[in-house]
Amino acid sequence: MSISRRTLLAIATCAVLAPLAHADYKAEYTVSTVLPSAFPWGQAADKWVELVKERSGGRINMKIYSNSQLVSGDQTKEFSAMRSGLIDMAVGSTINWSPQVPELNLFSLPFLMPDNNAIDAITQGEAGKMVFSAIEKRGVTPLAWGENGFRELSNSKHAISQPEDLKGLKIRVVGSPLFQDTFTALGANPTQMSWADAKPALTTGAVDGQENPLSVFDVARIDQVGQKYLTQWHYMADPLVFAVSTRVWREFSPEDQQLLKQAAEDAGKWEIEKSRAEVADTLVKIRERGVEVTDLNAEQHDAFVKATESVYQKWTPQIGEALLKAAQEAIAKRPQ
Repeated sequence: MSISRRTLLAIATCAVLAPLAHADYKAEYTVSTVLPSAFPWGQAADKWVELVKERSGGRINMKIYSNSQLVSGDQTKEFSAMRSGLIDMAVGSTINWSPQVPELNLFSLPFLMPDNNAIDAITQGEAGKMVFSAIEKRGVTPLAWGENGFRELSNSKHAISQPEDLKGLKIRVVGSPLFQDTFTALGANPTQMSWADAKPALTTGAVDGQENPLSVFDVARIDQVGQKYLTQWHYMADPLVFAVSTRVWREFSPEDQQLLKQAAEDAGKWEIEKSRAEVADTLVKIRERGVEVTDLNAEQHDAFVKATESVYQKWTPQIGEALLKAAQEAIAKRPQ
């Protein structure tokens, strides 16, 4: 059976052009996270990978590397590694990226965001756009928001309901100088260490306490290493960011860029709703394990706010007055 010259030309054209459309795509893209699938953070990455694979028909494959293993456990190096292209993608913490993107310290300002509506008012408004612009200017393309939750305080010594109760306590903090300043202002002795080193330090008593979302306290069973006192003080929240190295981002076609972005937005929305819905049940489980939970009243909360005013004075210039103002205005107008 003969084939026309036009048909042969069409077949040849398809054979040449089809591979070219994705010739530069990697067989597998690395996705960095700090926490694995047992935590909401890891589940956010899982959902993103799942949606991208499904929607791309398997053309775009992503593999998750949790526990910051791509940066030898030092989560503060994740952003730099992604910017340089050593890591392709990440679902990262605003805290861990703040050394390279000072504007991200906005979310670490103590007692800035009183509730979930305040978080949403920032991330979904003008302030959130300003933060994404700051990330993009530094070589990483942000796609969507996720959530690690409000960070609560635990310790092995006694219940904490006022700043004076923190005096002299050794508290493990993440690698952001702002955390050092916050806990120093409260009279504690902050000790910076990676999450990989935190639990062993709590086990040996090298540190007395730590601060993390309830999901982390629960899944990591922090109560088993002497953390018998937990204070719900909602002193800060830690939004997550779905992002791609800009070097890698430029390799994707406009259509696939939109696919990656939409999948990230959908995964982020799913994870935020899921993690918030689980908070109440998580708290019940923590109480059932014998942990003493302290909830601050308005007067006690105000005492902590006043004690950390110096942090705002020091950090506002680094974060940017315009960004902080935009965030505060968004919070003031949020639904009550």
